[in-house]
Amino acid sequence: MPPIPYWRLSSFYLCYFALLGATAPFLALYFDHLGFSPARIGELVAIPMLMRCVAPNLWGWLGDRSGQRLLIVRLGALSTLAAFSLIFLGKSYAWLALVMALHAFFWHAVLPQFEVITLAHLHGQTARYSQVRLWGSIGFILTVVGLGRLFEWLSLDIYPLALVIIMAGIVAASLWVPNAQPPEHAQRRGAGGFLGQVRAPGVLAFYACVALMQLSHGPYYTFLTLHLEHLGYSRGAIGLLWALGVVAEVLVFMAMSRILARFSVRQVLLASFLLAAVRWLLLGNLAQVPALLVFAQVLHAATFGCFHAASIAFVQASFGARQQGQGQALYAALSGTGGALGALYSGYSWKLLGPHFTFGMASVAALAAAVIIALCLNQSRNDP
Repeated sequence: MPPIPYWRLSSFYLCYFALLGATAPFLALYFDHLGFSPARIGELVAIPMLMRCVAPNLWGWLGDRSGQRLLIVRLGALSTLAAFSLIFLGKSYAWLALVMALHAFFWHAVLPQFEVITLAHLHGQTARYSQVRLWGSIGFILTVVGLGRLFEWLSLDIYPLALVIIMAGIVAASLWVPNAQPPEHAQRRGAGGFLGQVRAPGVLAFYACVALMQLSHGPYYTFLTLHLEHLGYSRGAIGLLWALGVVAEVLVFMAMSRILARFSVRQVLLASFLLAAVRWLLLGNLAQVPALLVFAQVLHAATFGCFHAASIAFVQASFGARQQGQGQALYAALSGTGGALGALYSGYSWKLLGPHFTFGMASVAALAAAVIIALCLNQSRNDP
């Protein structure tokens, strides 16, 4: 079995999720700095998520059709950098909306294709995925802590430059990664083409739950930083709180092979949804209590770490080799749909109904996903 290019794969995840660490906590804060209302902020944050509904499926189909996944990753990374650089030309709502849409169209082309490349390099050792992916979480931590401190010292006006530097890192990392293709013999559940595999028992229910889980994260990714600032936390402390959640995520990624060996994918997903419901209630109602806020952030280990690793295992087990790109793309697209809806509803409800209601709706969405997964996903199906 050929060796796994561990550090090359890991460096890409580190840079890619460093960009998420720069946008998830601080993008809404930057738009607030520019003077936009909560509704406009929700719309601008939702635009990249809406592009995630379209772009992954298009690029996933192209990747499966052409087999040129690494080329798509490299061109997507370069185009992301070029498109986002347009932000230096204007700061109007319409111009920022255009920049958000353009750069996201290419950015969301990258990860689903890279996931297929990573899994191909792992040669069926799915449990090792989390050991590679945890470097993405480390990139997130480094960025969110570093920028949190930086924005205490300097103006948010430097924010676009920071993002451009990180995007250049993604381009450089993509050039270092060797190519790999899923083996042709890995055709489990490969009959009937992509649509036939999507209609297999439990698959549609899983994707519906993916959308609901990301919808429930809408207030978290859009307004948590502003929410905590309003409660009196400093930007440095907020950065550390974001990082704490991702540290917990890293620890669960390190243990994920043992977790999936002991528990089924269904059990891991169900626990993730139930804990998400608890987490959103804590953030919406008790975030002013530091101990409970810390506990809520530690729950990120379940609401993202366990959920994502189990989802990747489910998708790989549900699709044949020639449909892996489209399966990962559909996962990204449904995540984007849910995330966009979450950002939009939270943007409109935040000022009108407040954080209690907004996070309460997120909790209801997570509970709905738990019910669906409990009723519709067979106990043993799609376990790695």
